[in-house]
Amino acid sequence: MMEKTDIGKEGDAMNYQANSARYESMSYRRSGKSGVLLPAISLGLWKNFGGEVPFEQSRKMVLRAFDLGITHFDLANNYGPPYGSAEETFGHILKKDLLPYRDELLVSTKAGYDMWPGPYGNWGSKKYLIASLDQSLKRMGLDYVDIFYSHRPDPHTPLEETMGALDYAVRSGKALYAGISNYRHEEAKEAISILKRLGTPCLIHQPRYSMIDRWIEDKLLDLLNEEGVGSIAFSPLGRGRLTNKYVQKLEAEESQSSDFRVLSGLSNFAGNRGQTLSQLALSWVLREGGVTSAIIGASHISQIEENVQALSQPPLTTEELTELDSILSHSHIG
Repeated sequence: MMEKTDIGKEGDAMNYQANSARYESMSYRRSGKSGVLLPAISLGLWKNFGGEVPFEQSRKMVLRAFDLGITHFDLANNYGPPYGSAEETFGHILKKDLLPYRDELLVSTKAGYDMWPGPYGNWGSKKYLIASLDQSLKRMGLDYVDIFYSHRPDPHTPLEETMGALDYAVRSGKALYAGISNYRHEEAKEAISILKRLGTPCLIHQPRYSMIDRWIEDKLLDLLNEEGVGSIAFSPLGRGRLTNKYVQKLEAEESQSSDFRVLSGLSNFAGNRGQTLSQLALSWVLREGGVTSAIIGASHISQIEENVQALSQPPLTTEELTELDSILSHSHIG
């Protein structure tokens, strides 16, 4: 186990210094054809980092993640709850501890879902996206974010306008790179093409992806590889179902469902490899031909440590992947 950060019993900064060995346990992967290297595991601040969570709990998780080599912190304007509070929390951590390490961090945020009342607080108009980015920067105390995403496609706004807003964000210096999230194959293909024409290539796509939710394997992954666009999966643990804790819950309920049998089979498979189910799920998502990075969530430091340990375990063999496909063929969970 790596050395722990000296944070203090009450969480007060004690001249915080990051673990000098922080880059030894993490692997980094190139995002498409860009110059950006992403940690294989990134930390998402979707839940458990908002205003309803004690600040010190969130702070300790972020600092422990950085000490383990997680350099990418993924946010969005409406992460919390309440909306905006995850960015505020992260901004306080930056100011208190991480500003000296800003150039070692990759900070991303998004806009596209409901954020404030009225016609300009949702979806994909240029007015909403740029106003939201300005607010995000203010909450985090940053001059720029590394990646700014369109969080979802807007069926009522021309894609040229939405992508034009991302292009503007980069050209104005408010973001270094542009990304898209939750875009299906045809939408992603058009968005990538527009950004390419504008001269601000799409750095990355962030889709939902796990062993039990494999929709991106139908054309989207091939498109990203062909276009040289990186990919970063959210919900790689199947929204908490690909964990030993969830399987134990089903066992306690004496479930006899086909879903339980699939998850139990996966859990046993993981145990035979010396892994937890969540570690197996990450090994699978990050397998060759998988994605660039996987975004994990956490409510405890131990979960971050457990997930990072997946990177030190043997990669899945072709035979193991075939066996997993056989187990998953009976699944209707996704």
